Amino acid sequence: MSDTYVPRVGGIQSADIAVPEHHCELRFYSRVLTTGTSPLWREDLLNNQGAPVIGLGASSAEYAHLPIQWMPHIQVADIAASVACAIELRGTELLHGRNDDGESQWAVLLDPHGAAFGIIPVVHPEAAPPSEGTVLGGRTAPVGRIAWIDLTVPEAPAACDFYRQVVGWSVQNVKMEDGEGRYADYGMHSAGGRAAAGICHARGVNKGLPPVWMLYLPVGDIAESRRRVDEEGGQIIKTTLGANGELAVVVVQDPVGASLALVPG
Repeated sequence: MSDTYVPRVGGIQSADIAVPEHHCELRFYSRVLTTGTSPLWREDLLNNQGAPVIGLGASSAEYAHLPIQWMPHIQVADIAASVACAIELRGTELLHGRNDDGESQWAVLLDPHGAAFGIIPVVHPEAAPPSEGTVLGGRTAPVGRIAWIDLTVPEAPAACDFYRQVVGWSVQNVKMEDGEGRYADYGMHSAGGRAAAGICHARGVNKGLPPVWMLYLPVGDIAESRRRVDEEGGQIIKTTLGANGELAVVVVQDPVGASLALVPG
């Protein structure tokens, strides 16, 4: 993902989730994300510069109907128009925030495949948290951020078209191949042609992944984070190794069933 958090239509600003057993969930993420000698995340889940990139809320009556999924917040040009478009394309409106004049401020939607996501207005530049690192002692130090998001579904072309119309993403084919032959996944691009997300077929390297928006969060020590997933009651769904045999991606399920992916920071 390039230029994460830059204000633009289709850009990913942040993500959140509402969970039962909030205290246990907070412990899980506090332990799993804060590895390495210079952790990228704080124990309160702000990043190491204090920016609110991911939010872990307690489930309540107001949020009881929300699925237990990490929901990315995607910037759109017109909240009301995006909501109307999603409903027309067989999506579902879960929450819709309006001001006193009835103007749309934000919304939480469910796509036809059951993946939840939020839409927000294009953010003010000053509200964008740092993502690419900060210079400390003459070198660039990494910070906690959303490194990437993608969605794996059986009907990837239909999902691709849904988000193209609702969010305003443009689409670029990504050549793929597995034992059954060649195919294309989809790179979704925000305004200006910047890579924002991926939509993938449920085959090849993505076979077996749940049909939810998967957050890829960097950690300081991915091997230690993986060990802590088991220790804190989570499960390892899938592990991908890099060319040199090192851990590249660890897809995990937290204790209440929400999925995310860990990558090296």
